[in-house]
Amino acid sequence: MRHSFFCIDAHTCGNPVRVVAGGGPLLPLLPMAERRDLFVRDHDWVRTALMFEPRGHDVMSGAILYPSVREDCDFAALFIEVSGCLPMCGAGTIGLATVAIEEGLVTPREPGRLAIETPAGRVDAEYQMGPGGVDSIRLRNVPSYLHAANVEVDVPGAGRLVVDIAYGGNFYAVVEPQANWPGLEGMGSGDIVSLSRRLRTALAQVCQPVHPLHTHIHGVHHAIWCDAPRSPKADGRCAVFYGDKAIDRSPGGTGTSARMAQLVGKGRLKAGDTYWHESLIGTLFEGRVEALLKVGTYDGIAPSIGGWARITGHNTIFVDDRDPLAHGFLLL
Repeated sequence: MRHSFFCIDAHTCGNPVRVVAGGGPLLPLLPMAERRDLFVRDHDWVRTALMFEPRGHDVMSGAILYPSVREDCDFAALFIEVSGCLPMCGAGTIGLATVAIEEGLVTPREPGRLAIETPAGRVDAEYQMGPGGVDSIRLRNVPSYLHAANVEVDVPGAGRLVVDIAYGGNFYAVVEPQANWPGLEGMGSGDIVSLSRRLRTALAQVCQPVHPLHTHIHGVHHAIWCDAPRSPKADGRCAVFYGDKAIDRSPGGTGTSARMAQLVGKGRLKAGDTYWHESLIGTLFEGRVEALLKVGTYDGIAPSIGGWARITGHNTIFVDDRDPLAHGFLLL
């Protein structure tokens, strides 16, 4: 049997976003967090087939559109990546919203704004139109917070690192320059991946955060390495690690949200402040602390992220059951 998927490919500030507009598996009309569990249980081959080689690559990410169970949302999104089926993806949402409007996949009930149900909750994408399509998106992300500060972890080959654990739709180990890690200068992508994998493994032995309101979200699977900016417009630069060997080409939407929550939690940003975040390739997100709020018993923020995405093409992908590599592969 040959399965067919109609995809619209795009990128958000350099990071790929593959939007599955046709061919995704049918799922019952349940809250998106429950549909995510069903997808992982019964249909994860779709993710690996579309994200892994030979149809994808090490940093591929994407989303599948679904109807929303919520009356206050225009549609729902399931985020698929090489790293798994994520609760939330900021760069993916910016790309998804751009594709949805430019390709006419969704008609928003409120012009200029899309309300999207994600496994992590509702997010809003406010879009600005230009002569050629969607010029920019401001993503109003899920509430974010600093979960734990100054967590000490012994990392093989690096020594003791002190990291903060912050949530911005996914949990992140936030690492700033320190004695045993001088910063991003001189580090190649392979160095970042190797160090990130060792950090994640070591951190799992000392810290297993669970979201106070959404217990299906737990564990630190991402790392964000923070340093001084190169761009005169930016406030900081970062490398976001996810999956087995992926580095986000954008500054990371959930990563920027987690970074701002960490900075607010440590008294270095406040409500109303803007934080321009630079990626390894020089693209920028404009983060903003929209408000202070509570996430369970934790002090948190309402973050927003300004960015842009561009469509790169239409892609009809076949997955043939006769193919020994039908469900994809990764080189580790």
